[in-house]
Amino acid sequence: MGNSIIFATRNPKKVEEINAILAGSGLNVISMEAAGIYVDVEEDGHTFEENAIKKASTIMRLTGATVLADDSGLEVDYLNGAPGIYSARFGGRDTSYIVKNKLIIDCLKDADGQERKARFVCVIALCFPNGEVEVRKGIMEGYIADRQMGKNGFGYDPIFFLPEYGCTSAQLPPEVKNQISHRAIALNEMKDYLLKIYGR
Repeated sequence: MGNSIIFATRNPKKVEEINAILAGSGLNVISMEAAGIYVDVEEDGHTFEENAIKKASTIMRLTGATVLADDSGLEVDYLNGAPGIYSARFGGRDTSYIVKNKLIIDCLKDADGQERKARFVCVIALCFPNGEVEVRKGIMEGYIADRQMGKNGFGYDPIFFLPEYGCTSAQLPPEVKNQISHRAIALNEMKDYLLKIYGR
């Protein structure tokens, strides 16, 4: 497999988080830029799984390497599961997450208690050079906070409240978040699969 697996993302924080989760496994994940790939894959699927598989298979065909990709997002019950697969584009693709988070909070101004229930969903796809694909899924349940709190993490972390921890996921120490997050759950399942295959 070589020393590295390409992760089909241009988000350096995501690669950093993934390598923290994989620490000690002997697996090394690099970004597309580190692999010399500068392309955007249009996320036009109807599910997280479709988008993750498309990203992984597209970059695999370009590089001939083993590629990981994820598609993840926030599902809010009060918004009938939105923004879902459109999480990155909610309020405009180039809109900052400070604005996106405020938009979510504003949409839930009349929601109370269980109406504020939400979840982070992550689907990770692994595409091998022979075209075989493996998929794993992770879910983290929580609630939408009434204000943005915390500087750790990224994206919607500052408004995603975890009752069992009494804080948002952006207030969690990274080492805690990297054990319980939707991405950690999916990636740990994928790590177990990789280690079984490669015997590391």
